[in-house]
Amino acid sequence: MSVDVDDQLAARLRRRLAGQLTADGDLRSPEWRQAVETVPRHVFLGPVFYRRRDTDRGTLWEPITPDGTSPADRLSLAYENVTWVTQLDGEDAPAPPGPVTGAPTSSSTLPGLVVRMLEDLQVEDGHNVLEIGTGTGYSTALLCHRLGDSRVTSVEVDPVLGGRARDALQRAGYSPTVVIRDGLTGWPHRAPYDRVIATCSVRRIPSAWLTQSRPGGIILVTVSGWLYGSALARLTVTGPDSAEGEFLPGTVSFMQARPHAAPPIGRLPSQDAGEQRRAVFGAEIFTDWTPLWIAQLAAPGVQRMTVSTDGAPAAHCLLDREARSWAWLIPGEHGTWSVRQGGPCRLWDRVEAALTAWHNAGRPPQQAFRLGITCGEQRVFLPGTGLSWPLPA
Repeated sequence: MSVDVDDQLAARLRRRLAGQLTADGDLRSPEWRQAVETVPRHVFLGPVFYRRRDTDRGTLWEPITPDGTSPADRLSLAYENVTWVTQLDGEDAPAPPGPVTGAPTSSSTLPGLVVRMLEDLQVEDGHNVLEIGTGTGYSTALLCHRLGDSRVTSVEVDPVLGGRARDALQRAGYSPTVVIRDGLTGWPHRAPYDRVIATCSVRRIPSAWLTQSRPGGIILVTVSGWLYGSALARLTVTGPDSAEGEFLPGTVSFMQARPHAAPPIGRLPSQDAGEQRRAVFGAEIFTDWTPLWIAQLAAPGVQRMTVSTDGAPAAHCLLDREARSWAWLIPGEHGTWSVRQGGPCRLWDRVEAALTAWHNAGRPPQQAFRLGITCGEQRVFLPGTGLSWPLPA
C-alpha cells in the first residue's frame, strides 16, 4: 500500500470518526470537528499498542505490532472510538510475543472522551492552555490545531512518554511547549493560563494550578481517590487560592497522577477480629458509580482488597493505614452482608452514614454537587443541605 493511499485512507477514517463523535454528542463545534478531521491519531499510537483480552487467567494485554497487523488494519484500529493502552507497568519494554499481564500506565484515551472534555473546557481563540499529562500527545495536537502551538503547554511526568510525544507531535507538524516534570506543579514560566485541563485524575486540586490560572480561568479535571470513585469537575478560579465549580454528568475516569496513587496495601487484618454487626449497605456500592463516589468522600484514605477462598463469595477488606483502621464486609445468605470493624475509626459506619444521608436527600446525581476551594480547604457539598465532605489534604 502506497503512502498516498495510506494518507487517503487515514483522512477517510478521520472523517468517519468525526461523524461518529458528532452523532454521539461528544463533538459539538466546527472548530473541534476540523481538529479531529486533521490530526493523525495513528501517529500518536507508536509502533506498539495493546488490546484488552479478558480470559480465564484474568486480564491480558495483546500487543498490536507492525509485524502482526497490516497497515490498513492498524489505521482502522487507530480511528476507532476506543482507548488503546500504550504502556504497561511504566516500562519502555520491547513488544512481547503474545498477550501479557500488566498494569496500564499510559493510554491513548477514547477519542469521544478526549473531544468531550475539550468541548467542556470552553476554550476561545487566544487562550493560553496548560495540559497536565501529555501521554501520547494526541490531545495536545488537537489543542495545537485549535489554538496554535504557542498557546499550548503540556507537562508529562514520564520522560520516556514525554520524549515519544514530542517526536510524534513533530512528525504530525506541531511544536507546543512540552515539559518533563511533575504535572501537579504546573509550569509557572508560561503562566498565567486561561484554561487548565488534566488527563490524569487527582485526589485534590493542586495549589499550583490555582496560582498559575488567571482569575476567571477554568480548570477541568477528574477528581478521584483510592476507591476509584471518580467525577469530572469544572472549576472557575476566583483567586490565587480559591475556586468553585460543578461536576459534569457522565462516567469519566483516568489513571491517577502518580504522586496521588495509592500506596501498597500491605498485609490484611484477620477477618475474625473486630466488632461485628449486620451491614445496612453491602459490596453492591462498589459497582454503582455515585454510591462508590460518596463512600470515597466519606472515607478518603481507604483502599479495598477483595478476597475469595475456595470458591466462596468474595469478602471485601477496607483498610486505612494512616487511621490504623479497617473493616471487613462479609457476605451472608440471601444477599445480606455483615461487617467487622477495628481500629480508632469505624470505617463502614462512616460510609453508611454518608450513604444514608445521600439516600435521604433523594439520591442526587454527581452533577447536583459542587466543589468549593477557599483558603486551602477543598470541600464537596450539596447546596441547600448539610451534605459536605473535605477532600484529603
